[in-house]
Amino acid sequence: MTDGARLNPALRLRQAARLIVVDAAGRTLLFRFDVPGRAPFWCTPGGEVDAGETFEDAARRELFEEAGIAIDDPGPQIARMTPEFVTVEGEPVQADERFFLVRVANARVDTGGHTALEQRVMTQHRWFTLGELEAWPEAVFPVELAAMIRSQIAT
Repeated sequence: MTDGARLNPALRLRQAARLIVVDAAGRTLLFRFDVPGRAPFWCTPGGEVDAGETFEDAARRELFEEAGIAIDDPGPQIARMTPEFVTVEGEPVQADERFFLVRVANARVDTGGHTALEQRVMTQHRWFTLGELEAWPEAVFPVELAAMIRSQIAT
């Protein structure tokens, strides 16, 4: 869903900033999640907005915590999605996710800022080409990620 989507009032609203991080080679950073009882899946960096934070503040914080990448500007917000899903902690939520496009010159990732939960479930990270994203055998979220990237950058 995109802007204008109806939200489910029966679920807790989980506002989150997600980052589409593109390196100088045009590859996109994703993290693999291995959650007990679920098939593995890959996601963009990002996470829940803390109290008092803007989506932009959360994007900066999450990118540094999850990937060790410090940025001043999270880039433009290029999409908004409102999926319903079950968090890695097992809570059903109604999400309000804002996606930011961030270009980085260096593909170095430092996961030293991961929380204990992230250390358990975020088992790998990888830079994906668009072709790899489109053909990857495991689930990638958001499902429309390759199309979102193609709409924003020259291929």
